[in-house]
Amino acid sequence: MTPLAHTALLIVDLQNDFIHPDGAYARGRAASPQAQALPVKLKPLADLIRAKGGLVAATQFTLVPGRGGEPLISPHLLQMRPFLRKGDFLPGGWGHQVVDTLQPIDIAVEKIAYSAFYQTRLEWLLRKLAIEHLIVCGIVTNGGVASTVRDAHVRDIDVTVLEDGCAAPTEMMHAEAIAALRPVARIATIADAMAEIAAS
Repeated sequence: MTPLAHTALLIVDLQNDFIHPDGAYARGRAASPQAQALPVKLKPLADLIRAKGGLVAATQFTLVPGRGGEPLISPHLLQMRPFLRKGDFLPGGWGHQVVDTLQPIDIAVEKIAYSAFYQTRLEWLLRKLAIEHLIVCGIVTNGGVASTVRDAHVRDIDVTVLEDGCAAPTEMMHAEAIAALRPVARIATIADAMAEIAAS
């Protein structure tokens, strides 16, 4: 196992606007109960990793404000989520923040697309901090999680995906995404990861 000093838990998009009852997705009746259940499940692992010398990182999906503060929303996203409006996922705003349950976050990276590596500083940070192993969790399994894991793989970064630490719109989509990631990542449970870290 990679030493904890070279390991980071990467929490993908567990933000207020996605999963908090007062967030944008709840307002649009698109919040997922499976996603909303993740922070409490992941908190003990995050605390253990930090206590053992590892890093807790998070991605923050971002709607960059354009003219007049109107968010720059990709057409495919706006078609799926027509309820998104000015102020949602605003950089520095409440909705943009990782949920309180998972705070504190050691490093946070804004992202504008599925992959946390696309036009972000994530790879630079990981190299500077000597991170060689990512333990990935969050939402959605077949979107941001899968894209980030595959991009980590092509960068020769070792990845463990927490099967019960991720969620997708349906259980079938989640299961299919996890199966498709097996060639490029190790699949484990939260309990597996905690046992290995506790023993390290």
